[in-house]
Amino acid sequence: MNSHDGVVMRASNIAKTYEEGDLKTDVLSNVNFTLKRSETLAIVGASGSGKSTLLHILGGLDTLTRGEVEVDGQNLSSLSDAERGRVRNRSMGFIYQFHHLLPEFTALENVCMPLLIRGVAISEAERQATELLGRVGLAKRLHHKPSELSGGERQRSAVARALVTRPAVVLGDEPTGNLDEINAAQVYDLMLELNREIGTSFILVTHDHRLARRMDRTLELHNGELVEKVFA
Repeated sequence: MNSHDGVVMRASNIAKTYEEGDLKTDVLSNVNFTLKRSETLAIVGASGSGKSTLLHILGGLDTLTRGEVEVDGQNLSSLSDAERGRVRNRSMGFIYQFHHLLPEFTALENVCMPLLIRGVAISEAERQATELLGRVGLAKRLHHKPSELSGGERQRSAVARALVTRPAVVLGDEPTGNLDEINAAQVYDLMLELNREIGTSFILVTHDHRLARRMDRTLELHNGELVEKVFA
């Protein structure tokens, strides 16, 4: 697989079993899907069905028991921790339910961070971060710390941080789950707008079916496997 075939992520026969003493719990049993460049995908499923576990495996943050995850042509399982870290920084962005912004840094500094880790010069990182924060409606909030921002503003900062490196794919775990209905819709609008403009693919785990309907495809995690979800 390479990015020239238009596939940005491929999951093949993913299984995850947790073992505690004699007790074995199969969380994922046979997960398969491909994600095309600039495609948006929602993953829904009952609470405790393994959605967050799957997302962590796709992001190389958790190990799998069996199977393969390929991101931009790289098989994550075959990489060292350092190499996986580089793939995450180069090809992936992450958005969580709680923004995970660093409290002692401003919005601008938080959004600069992935670029600085990559080795981009401070002046260039600040230029790119400032532009993106402007795009997400935070041009006047650059120098505010997370505690000085509203919930919606914090989450928009987190979206900007995930997208500032122009990754191939952004993984979101209930990215609007902590917001009221109006803010949730605004953050979703923003993600879909940036998806169209930048061409980044999105995989979002969500319990909100109204939001899931707005994605290109929805898959449901059921009994450890992903099945196409068709809304009535």
